[in-house]
Amino acid sequence: MKKITINDVAKTAQVSKTTVSHYLNERYKNMSPDTRERISLAINDLNYNPNVIAKSLKNKKTMTIGIIVANILHSFSTQVIRAIEDYAHGENYHVIVCNADNDPVKEKDYIQMLLAKQVDGLVIIPTSDNDELFSKLVADDYPVVFVDRFIEGISIPSFLLDNENAIQTAFNHLLDKGYEEIGFVSQPIEDISARIERQNAYMDLCFRHKMEPFTTSGGLALIHQSLDEAIKKDALPKSLIVANDLALFEVLKLVKKHGLNIPEDLSLISIDDIEFAEFFNPGITVVAQPSFSIGEQAAQTLFEIINKKEYEIKIHRFKPELIERDSVIEYESK
Repeated sequence: MKKITINDVAKTAQVSKTTVSHYLNERYKNMSPDTRERISLAINDLNYNPNVIAKSLKNKKTMTIGIIVANILHSFSTQVIRAIEDYAHGENYHVIVCNADNDPVKEKDYIQMLLAKQVDGLVIIPTSDNDELFSKLVADDYPVVFVDRFIEGISIPSFLLDNENAIQTAFNHLLDKGYEEIGFVSQPIEDISARIERQNAYMDLCFRHKMEPFTTSGGLALIHQSLDEAIKKDALPKSLIVANDLALFEVLKLVKKHGLNIPEDLSLISIDDIEFAEFFNPGITVVAQPSFSIGEQAAQTLFEIINKKEYEIKIHRFKPELIERDSVIEYESK
């Protein structure tokens, strides 16, 4: 079967090859609606598929961006990916999604792979220990933005929740309900900026309110073990702030295992509004972050960099929202 070329489209539409090229590159400024319509019909009738590789070489763009998330199992990650993909689609871009599993070696491997594929930019939820690689991307003026986290001393635009505000919102809500024991549960803190900020905010609030802190942080198995021991010793606080969705799953497993009732035996507030939080019985009170807005604005800035427009190199903070449900009640001492 004869391969359809741009010349065939031009002949069928009765326009020049240059005009078809302008159409394919969306340069419509001096093109009449009638001409655009003829070219569109010709492309459809001939089933013409442009040579994407040749086009990318000519434009020096591959019309593709990469997204590297630290852990795709987080609800936040999937929502951010969706927001970025939606924005990229509006720019006629494709996306390649990679999951680094919070492993800097895996993250570095994915970055190098995507650079080899000549993607036009990267959106990354960064791990730690790749500062040198990120610094090189900055030095090379390569388009890259961070989401959910930032790395001190690396001049890359970062888009994340106001973590201090989020913890303060959750803490104050429990104080208002009369709780004098408030615990904090998180996955490993390590060098992850968002987790560091959340735990530091919690510790500061405990100090200010002369409250004994109760923290459990580590892998999911360690969270399970620590909370299990606290429950057996009757040392679990009457309320908990849970730092993310995966940590929340472990808390709920322990609640079920020990036959605890929420909120009568334990009041819960989780950071992030995951899908089941509203439908769980009882509904779980959350401090939600605007995941879609974070992803969308990160994507918008990435495309500003790609298209050499002005942008701000700073940490963009997003306001949290308290969504009250039934997992917190007024505390009555027994």
